[in-house]
Amino acid sequence: MSVVARQSFKYSVVGYLGFLLGTFSAIFVFPHDMEFYGKLRYVLPTAEMLLPVVVFGLSFSNVKFFNQTHQDGKHQNFLSLSLLGILLNFIIFLIGYFAVNLLFPKLQETEMWQMKRLILPLILVLAFSAVFNKYLSNFKRIVVPNIFENLIPKIANLGAFCLFFFIGFPEKAAYLFFIGMFILGLFGYIYYTNRLEKLKPDFSTEYIKKDNLWKEVLNYSFYGFLGNIGNFIAVRIDSVMIGEFLGFEPNGVYNTLYSIISLITVPAMGLYSISAPIINKHLAENDYEELDRLHKKSSLILFFLGLVLLSCVLVGFPYLTHFIKNGELLRQSEPVIWVLGFAMLFDLATGFNGHIISLSKYYRFNIVVMLFLAVTTVLLNIYFLKNTNLELFGIAIATAISLTLFNIAKIVFNYIKFGVFPLTIEMMYALIIGTLGITVAVIMPEFKSSFLNLFYKPGVVLLMFFVGNYFLKIFPLEEYINRNFLKSLFKF
Repeated sequence: MSVVARQSFKYSVVGYLGFLLGTFSAIFVFPHDMEFYGKLRYVLPTAEMLLPVVVFGLSFSNVKFFNQTHQDGKHQNFLSLSLLGILLNFIIFLIGYFAVNLLFPKLQETEMWQMKRLILPLILVLAFSAVFNKYLSNFKRIVVPNIFENLIPKIANLGAFCLFFFIGFPEKAAYLFFIGMFILGLFGYIYYTNRLEKLKPDFSTEYIKKDNLWKEVLNYSFYGFLGNIGNFIAVRIDSVMIGEFLGFEPNGVYNTLYSIISLITVPAMGLYSISAPIINKHLAENDYEELDRLHKKSSLILFFLGLVLLSCVLVGFPYLTHFIKNGELLRQSEPVIWVLGFAMLFDLATGFNGHIISLSKYYRFNIVVMLFLAVTTVLLNIYFLKNTNLELFGIAIATAISLTLFNIAKIVFNYIKFGVFPLTIEMMYALIIGTLGITVAVIMPEFKSSFLNLFYKPGVVLLMFFVGNYFLKIFPLEEYINRNFLKSLFKF
């Protein structure tokens, strides 16, 4: 097995382990104290939302210019200057941050200001880590960085929560552990990088000044910054705004619900990475007909599997809350599950829309729509929080609207430029089966035991999907369960 294959397999294993750990913690551990969990889920997203300002695309530049700098023997010089640039950016950011808060004293009443001793150091640690993460990808080493990037935050959240709630440590000690895990991750990055290649700090500026390379780097980094800040704002703003406007307990509730509904995205975890080189090949050969076929097939698979999981979650959720501490808080916000669930399902139905754009010569369009998504999400969140009493339901609606508009924009763009379209009539057939399955499961009688209902209701949904798929042939189930497939799987 090649290095790439081994790394990809291990990467997927780490990704799924991280997902399972995060989901288990969100359902069975964190609900014991929604307020403290809400604080943890406020600190990290806030730091990540501000992170692009400090990184300023330098992490991406360490990938873009690696081959050039490596051939010239100056890749470590480029890395050293990137880290120095991060430090200088952070100092400028600090000056600006404190200046703005002093000029506008009202800002000092926000949670962001109150928790600055946690958020600001975390930004610096995450910024350095981001550079090392991308730098290591040049060596086709993605597994260890994935551990630091995906597992460390989950262990930090879980460990800090357990120290505070179950062991009885004060909040400060729990926060110290939380920050300490990320610092440990940064040292892990440094150690692993040094193992691959002895680190030799070099802060000379002669190379970067040659042929005005610094201008090219600055230009590319700026585009990376725009795309990154749009992405982080769009993805993290919910937790930040809920923490500011509604409080930490609602933030804990929302993030728990989000973790539960994220189950439907599991089938997509490996597919996008696998598809990238194939998409790149079709684009390079201008084989848009084959790209369209692949796009439709993969989108249908993701949609069908996501719909099956979503339908099971929707009918089983009310009974799952009986086994979760403070489950009544989650039950009160059940509409959030429905709204976010169908928004994520439509996202799955659009397949690898963003990958097609990112890998094409029109990659800058992704930056535009990402910024559009960020601005739309912020404005809609503010509207629903200030002008309605919908609270978490309003946040979910805002997220669903902005995510749907984001995906529609990419669908239209890809259809105009490449003639590819992800949606198919089979998706409508699947949606009809899902609607029937959910309806039948809901109206069927309940047992007195919530445990039985938790399996019985989703079981009805699965049966409906199996029967419907048997006659309509939407999902090629036989390809995945025939003897030859199983035999080859076990042989592998």
